[in-house]
Amino acid sequence: MPDIREEVKDLLIGLKIRRLRQERRMTLQNLSEATGLSKPLLSQVENEQVIPPLATLLRIAKAFKVGLHTFFQEESSTEKCVLVRAGEGRQAQGTAVRGRRQSPYHYLSLAYGKKQRNLEPFLINFQVQPWNDELLVNHDGEEFLFILEGQVEFHYGTQVMTVGPGDSLYYDSSEPHGYVALGSEPARAVAVLYSKD
Repeated sequence: MPDIREEVKDLLIGLKIRRLRQERRMTLQNLSEATGLSKPLLSQVENEQVIPPLATLLRIAKAFKVGLHTFFQEESSTEKCVLVRAGEGRQAQGTAVRGRRQSPYHYLSLAYGKKQRNLEPFLINFQVQPWNDELLVNHDGEEFLFILEGQVEFHYGTQVMTVGPGDSLYYDSSEPHGYVALGSEPARAVAVLYSKD
């Protein structure tokens, strides 16, 4: 598996966030108020010390009124059709926003390089770890999840579901939700996020 921190450095997510914030003449405090995220966390993200999970990136994207794809695209990309070959996507590991818990998943952008898209497809690798309510996230939009391999414990509001290969979920992501892999091996799924403008 490639070094995730090196993959993320190539994305320059923190630099893109800082640039967007400065272009809009926002302080970290302004961005904190717009996203509900703490100033220290936003500072760590901008300085590439923390790799934000998708829900955090989505909150930041909404505050800037840009698509989530902004953080995964090449600056010069103008392609109408983008082919992402196996192993060539952009990978990152989310870091939990609350507390110091490690995120239960890694994500790989499957549309890296495509600008102005409404859907955000990812390959998700879920890690085996005990469930904790700190892993719950919520954000505007909808999500679709298709399990490729392994077992995933999916928490949605007060519901808990176990899903496996071939199972799919489609849900309103404004409801608190989260997942962990069950068993002894990580699980994999394709996730597609849609964020309403």
